[in-house]
Amino acid sequence: MKRSARIKAPRLWLVITKSYRVLSLLAEQSIANAGLCLTDFAALEALLHKGPLTISQIQEKVLLASGSMTAAVDRLERLGLIIRTSSPSDRRAWVLELTPEGKRLAASCFEKHARDLEALMAALSEKEIEQLYGSLKKLGLLAAEKLGRQRTKFRRSKELTTK
Repeated sequence: MKRSARIKAPRLWLVITKSYRVLSLLAEQSIANAGLCLTDFAALEALLHKGPLTISQIQEKVLLASGSMTAAVDRLERLGLIIRTSSPSDRRAWVLELTPEGKRLAASCFEKHARDLEALMAALSEKEIEQLYGSLKKLGLLAAEKLGRQRTKFRRSKELTTK
């Protein structure tokens, strides 16, 4: 079977998908080796790098479901890694903050995880990393823009059919 010299979109999609799956599994394994689940790590990492946040703000940053985030916050609070304080601007919201132990654990886990990711990416040159980053970002922004247009179109058509 003769292969075409041009890489077609379906083949590229398959390579991106397979790469994402195995890289995700290795990244999750790196986090698990630190004794954390992905949700807990994501919350700790967001608080470490962004400072005190509400649960909603963390969800927006790490793209996790509400139920997963609430369970993670409860776990992290029981472990003494975070504290909740009421939000001065919204009585319904809680502001989450790392305790000193939480900050130490989050920094340690993040450093180890970053080293593991750097080791994975060592297969690529600095130039390849920059090219891949730029290409994937460009592709992701285009896809997000297209998805936004489709959602807007869908909402409009839905509004017209319900009137």
